Amino acid sequence: MTATVAGAADVLMRDYMALEPNETVLITADTDSDEVVWQAVLQASLLAGANASVLLIPPLPYQGRLADPYLTPAVSAAALAADVWIDLTFPYLAGSELHDQAMEGEHIRYLLGADLNAGGLLRLFGRVDLDRYFAVHHAFDALVNEAVGKTVRITDNAGTDVSFILGQRGFDKPRRADKPGTVLVPGQCTLFPDVETVKGRIEVGAIFHEYYTPLAAPMTLEIDGRIRAIAGGGNERFVADRALRRAGSDGDYGYVIHFTHGIHPTARVTGDSFIEDTRAQGNNAIGMGMPWWDPGGGENHPDAVLFLHTIDIDGRRVVEDGAIVGPEPLVALAAELQPVIG
Repeated sequence: MTATVAGAADVLMRDYMALEPNETVLITADTDSDEVVWQAVLQASLLAGANASVLLIPPLPYQGRLADPYLTPAVSAAALAADVWIDLTFPYLAGSELHDQAMEGEHIRYLLGADLNAGGLLRLFGRVDLDRYFAVHHAFDALVNEAVGKTVRITDNAGTDVSFILGQRGFDKPRRADKPGTVLVPGQCTLFPDVETVKGRIEVGAIFHEYYTPLAAPMTLEIDGRIRAIAGGGNERFVADRALRRAGSDGDYGYVIHFTHGIHPTARVTGDSFIEDTRAQGNNAIGMGMPWWDPGGGENHPDAVLFLHTIDIDGRRVVEDGAIVGPEPLVALAAELQPVIG
């Protein structure tokens, strides 16, 4: 059977979000969101027997806590009444006070869908075997968990060379969202550094600061514990500067708070979707700002994007030019992760 956007939305809702009949679904979208996506998610929810609705708002200027002044009582009431909340706003609502309240209630399952478009929905949910995907994902996570306290080095052909000590895991990503909490679109594994140990140079190929954009001119970040300097990037440097200062503290840029490794077999780099581009094989979304456990932290951070990185963990090569190359059990699982044809 040929994969369709409708079929992908059904996988998202019935399988990944574990939607049950009679549950209440809220889809938040903004006027820049892809209407095909929120329509497909709405229809999939209704066909699953859920009580579903869409709340359309103007695009937020910022994400996370910085979005708080722009949220109306109607948005809050609808979100807190939901069982399943699909957030397709971008900038997004994760990390906002409303999102925190929803998670504290311990009954809402929230998906940070952000700028997922129709092509991305089709590829990320309709052309992948999620069981095989999560076999690789959880094996990669296990490798990272065993290396906490060890040194990680990330390089790429553009000149990136950054190292750090692996910190404790921040959260796990479940195969199915059948328990309350926040989940992300499948496709990337996360590495959390001890933020004070991050040192080196990052050559940025794309960035999500106030919006997502590929960079016509590379942007360089210099890091020594905190982010110390930004260079290049053309006009986007000015936007990155103010975004990093908002996400930092006392007028500085803050830290690098996470790295990722994209492993999705059908994700494409289109330049149109932060969510999909960062899940393509070998790509890295690098979160910048303040750790979420510090006041003012959370999901306020901009993200820099690297393409086709190389990762060494404790001196062992794990990823080379985007491909998993070790250890052998992980290589074998990754080899089985192929696009679903049809």
